[in-house]
Amino acid sequence: MKMALSLARRGHGRVWPNPAVGCVIVNDGRIVGRGWTQEGGRPHAETVALAQAGLAAKGATAYVTLEPCAHHGQTPPCSAALIDAGILRVVAAMEDSDPRVSGRGFEQLRDAGIIVETGLCAQEAAQDNVGFFQRTEIGRPFVTLKLALSLDGQIATRTGDSQWITGPNARRAVHTLRASHDAVLIGAGTARVDDPSLTVRGLGIAHQPVRIVATQSLSIPLDRTLAKTAHVVPVWLCHGSSASENRRVAWRATGAELIACESGDAGLAPLAMLRALGAKGLTRVFCEGGGHLAASLIRADLVDRLVIHTAGVVIGADGTAGIASMGRDVLAQAPRLKLATQRRLGADVEHIWDRA
Repeated sequence: MKMALSLARRGHGRVWPNPAVGCVIVNDGRIVGRGWTQEGGRPHAETVALAQAGLAAKGATAYVTLEPCAHHGQTPPCSAALIDAGILRVVAAMEDSDPRVSGRGFEQLRDAGIIVETGLCAQEAAQDNVGFFQRTEIGRPFVTLKLALSLDGQIATRTGDSQWITGPNARRAVHTLRASHDAVLIGAGTARVDDPSLTVRGLGIAHQPVRIVATQSLSIPLDRTLAKTAHVVPVWLCHGSSASENRRVAWRATGAELIACESGDAGLAPLAMLRALGAKGLTRVFCEGGGHLAASLIRADLVDRLVIHTAGVVIGADGTAGIASMGRDVLAQAPRLKLATQRRLGADVEHIWDRA
């Protein structure tokens, strides 16, 4: 099962709207097939593993990180494929929360006389696919917020100079994080000031996440990198009703996709925006700021994981804060997070904080 979980993680950022699943088939103590959900969400892990196992799947045990699907979608159900292959026993980490499956896969296997065991490494499997479960259960993706900060919590000097606060090791770690998410999200201010590409670079892979900008009025200049490359790597623009028709037409002409979202008191309503992204199938969103978007997500209690890269540099209070004003009057109102991991990244330090 540990191997199946490791295989499943290869699908992170690549298989949405499907879950990232791994499968290992064992017959007489020997691994005869292994697979993981392929890019775009199909073929599924079980199909890949069964194809590799061939006739050796008959009488074997299949270890899968999630309940096999039981419905006809763009591919036949994996429960039927396991039955047809002559699998004798299925060990699954956990049940699928998708209402089209949710216990039906296990039921079909048991009805066919296959032994079904569940719960092995369930906590790990649940964490690995937390974004898929959140999308199917509460309608929004898992949100990871990353901030690269000075020791005093700033992201730029008073003139806006920010390249580079952290060193090459931390920046490489950011590219790895981008690659493991379905999409990268920034605010309009970051798009205007930094002119980022938001692509994965230096890892030797072709996969790229969707690039998303939260921009109330579509006020990002059309001569910037995102507009110039929207026809190559997807760009989605979450905008409000105040965006003019001229701006909408101009951005659509670049190849960008526009997503109309509800507005709140201070820009786009963050929960409505995330639900719109969930409706598009996204399960894991990597937010890289800036400060106003970070504050709005934290204030709305929508940050599931916070990744902080801290550099040994001091900028001062006249710099730009990593998180904009939160309007907190008393400390008890501030959210509390739980430290998950910490490590050195060259001269910098990474702390990962999860919901308490």
